Amino acid sequence: MTDHGDKAAERGPNGAEAAPAGAEAAAGAAPEPNAAVEPAPAIAPEPGPDEQLAELRERLLRAMAETENVRRRAERERAEVAKYAVTGLARDLLSVADNLRRAIASVPRGAGEADEALNTLLAGVELTERELHAVFERHAIRPLDPAGERFDPNFHQAVYEVPAAGVENGTVIAVAQLGYVIADRLLRPAMVGVARGETPPQGRVDTSA
Repeated sequence: MTDHGDKAAERGPNGAEAAPAGAEAAAGAAPEPNAAVEPAPAIAPEPGPDEQLAELRERLLRAMAETENVRRRAERERAEVAKYAVTGLARDLLSVADNLRRAIASVPRGAGEADEALNTLLAGVELTERELHAVFERHAIRPLDPAGERFDPNFHQAVYEVPAAGVENGTVIAVAQLGYVIADRLLRPAMVGVARGETPPQGRVDTSA
């Protein structure tokens, strides 16, 4: 009786035998016949000896080029430092040069001939000025005396303008204070007076017609 009841329970509502639970789960987990299968990732072939050698050579050339660039940049910086190392000292010495020039200019011409002590003092001041300018030249420091030149705002500073007939407008006609440069760098602009005039006519104009 019990065996017949168990068999009846195992049958479905239509009298058909029910499939086991494990079989249903296995059927559900089975892959669909038309599902796409992902391909395995391709493995890049290892470079051969020639390719490896070419890559190493390229890396070496790049490293050598970078090293050369660093060396040249360091040389330029070292040269710049050496060229302008005395800039601060030179700028401080400009006032000394100015005072020597004023001392020489303050002595009237011919006054030293009548006074031997004054003549000796003047000669000593002139010698000191020449020695100072020799030191300037050894360090590429040059004075700027632009009298008669065109006014250049990069190297000159105009302190006044003077009407001057027959002189081209913008010409430096007086230098109140010398300027100085060290190598190609400005230390101090020259203090100048600039002409405010007209450019003279080029050639003679015939007005007889």
